[in-house]
Parts: sequence; C-alpha cells; structure tokens
Amino acid sequence: MTNYRSDVPRIRLFKNDFLERFTVISPAAFAVTWTIFLGVAVYASWGVTSMGVSLALVAGGVLIWTLFEYVMHRFIFHLKFKSEWGQKLIFIAHGNHHSMPGDPYRNIMPPLVSVVISCAVWLLFVELIGKPGSVLFLGFGIGYVVYDVTHYACHQLPMRGKILSALRKHHIRHHHAKEEGNFAITAIVWDRMFGTYIQKKTRA
Repeated sequence: MTNYRSDVPRIRLFKNDFLERFTVISPAAFAVTWTIFLGVAVYASWGVTSMGVSLALVAGGVLIWTLFEYVMHRFIFHLKFKSEWGQKLIFIAHGNHHSMPGDPYRNIMPPLVSVVISCAVWLLFVELIGKPGSVLFLGFGIGYVVYDVTHYACHQLPMRGKILSALRKHHIRHHHAKEEGNFAITAIVWDRMFGTYIQKKTRA
C-alpha cells in the first residue's frame, strides 16, 4: 500500500477504497520495500556457502527468475477464461495494465502480490536444497527487482542506449503490435527460444 496522486488517470479495480490502495505502489515505496526484503535475504544468506558457490547460486536464481517471469506472463497473465469471474480475475491481475499501460502506479507489482509470491518461492528453495536456498532466492529476488525496474522504465522513461532501447521496443511491441508475443521483459532470449518473438511495430 502506498500514498499516490489521485489525479492520475486510473482504472478502478475495487469499489472499496481500502482494497483499491493495495493495487498501486509508487517507485519510492517499491525501493523501500525491496531494499528491506533483499536485505533480509542477504542476512539469511551470509556465510551459508563459500563465495564461489554463493555467486553461482545467485546467478542461478537470476536465471530462474527470467524463466519464471516469462512463464507467468505468457501462461498466467494472458489466460483466456470463458467465465465472467475468470475474466475479472485476469483483468485485475494484468488486463488493467494493457487497458492503461501508462499508469505509473501500476507499472510495478504491488507488494501484496510480489512479496507473498516471493516468500512462497523462498520457502520452496529452502525446502528443496536447505539453507543454500536462501542464496538462490537472493538471486531470484534481484532478478525480480531488475524486472520491475525495467518494466517501469519501459513505460515511464526514455530508455536510451542500445540495450535499454531494445528492451523497451521489445516490451512496447507486446502492447501495441501483438499481445500474444514478446512476453519476456528482461531476457528477450526466452521469446526467441520459444517462438514468441515479434518484430513488427504495427498491430496485426
């Protein structure tokens, strides 16, 4: 939950004001939330393994995140439900972003979703490989933060330079060329590998 400007054009998701405030987050609130959360992850990871193993686990966690990001976006956020309830659920989760992609307070995942999912992933990693799972999660969490910062920048910032410009064009084409493609935000390679890469700027 965060304070936000009420004059910014926004699609309302809930009639209840209290619930509605949990659907938005400012960049400042995001920075504070994830500085604290990743700080806890660093503390839990400290001294668990050797430096070399830790670096490998962090790199592995980042890689897992990029694939998680692609799978969630492609197979969850773009589910096509026939029921009215299912359609409303997907609209709340992601459809509203496609309807109003310029809303700066919904270009970042609210903590109610991101922190809860991250805690579940953290517990899963620890359950699978023990204490080193915290190190693996640290990489996963770093990957998530890079993702959300990149996504925010794609919609709100110029994104100059070869790499940043390519990332922005890749994502903007998902919105304005073909929604059933370019699902990756930070790792374009997954779209190329799984055949969902699109290049054309105009909507089919």
